[in-house]
Amino acid sequence: MFDNATILITGGTGSFGKKYTQIILEKYKPKKIIIFSRDELKQFEMQQIFNDPCMRYFIGDVRDSSRMMEAMDGVDYVIHAAAMKQVPAAEYNPMECIKTNIDGAENVIKAAIANNVKQVIGLSTDKAANPINLYGATKLASDKLFVAANNMVGSRDTKFSVVRYGNVVGSRGSVVPFFRKLIQQGCDELPITHTDMTRFMITLRQGVEFVLRNFERMHGGEIFVPKIPSMRMTELAKALAPELKHKVIGIRPGEKLHEIMCPADDSHLTLEFSDHYVICPTIQFANQADFSENRLGEKGTPVAQGFEYNSGNNTDWLSHEQFLAMANSIGD
Repeated sequence: MFDNATILITGGTGSFGKKYTQIILEKYKPKKIIIFSRDELKQFEMQQIFNDPCMRYFIGDVRDSSRMMEAMDGVDYVIHAAAMKQVPAAEYNPMECIKTNIDGAENVIKAAIANNVKQVIGLSTDKAANPINLYGATKLASDKLFVAANNMVGSRDTKFSVVRYGNVVGSRGSVVPFFRKLIQQGCDELPITHTDMTRFMITLRQGVEFVLRNFERMHGGEIFVPKIPSMRMTELAKALAPELKHKVIGIRPGEKLHEIMCPADDSHLTLEFSDHYVICPTIQFANQADFSENRLGEKGTPVAQGFEYNSGNNTDWLSHEQFLAMANSIGD
């Protein structure tokens, strides 16, 4: 579906944008891939790797509605990956986080509708489910904006959905490169916030391929959640450095013991498919879709009342070997 199509990625110089570009160029022949971001150095560095004739590099900020409008002219598909993601930075600079994650999402939505974009997927995070920090709260607001946008399109065919997943193994700022750096520096112990802490784990390639698949699945209004394994942080540390001791440093501000992707309060809206869940929109006006069957013909069934999908009650757990295989595939 991406052959001869124009695709725009906000925040396209990040880990997701680079991997998405790589996979799109491997599998399809797009007309254009537009990398939209505000850091010219990162764009320059990315250009050295991805210089296919279809590549376009747009300097711009999702906060700038007029630039966003210009960038989406003639665009078929949008992946909204731009966000302010660091939890401590968001707590210290709350208005900046709101401007990027909420106002920026609104600008993406308005520009997509005005330019008759076919489909838009916003990238979310497990921290948007029952949020306890500002980053998670802004991403929840962003998710709500994208879902509600389907009721704002009028006679246009633009569709909006959301993809929510957990920790990306090896992405910038994640624990794997942090621990590996400490190990290389010859540390005597690894810092663990809590001995019971768990997290969902997914590779960058898995995340990108899940997003690609959901463009084919979406009716518009869904929050797609992949079924992915969990791991205890203590086991992650043991897998990377079996000989090192652990130092418990305490849960950091805005951090949860277990992450949630499908809250219990949304169980009446949640459908289970073979390899993912779908949280249906609470209100439908323009798009009266049957979400129990997606556009690929896959069928889902309602989950039990009170069902919650969190990293602590998951039935799928990574072994040390499985985790190391994921961690060592970062460049794939």
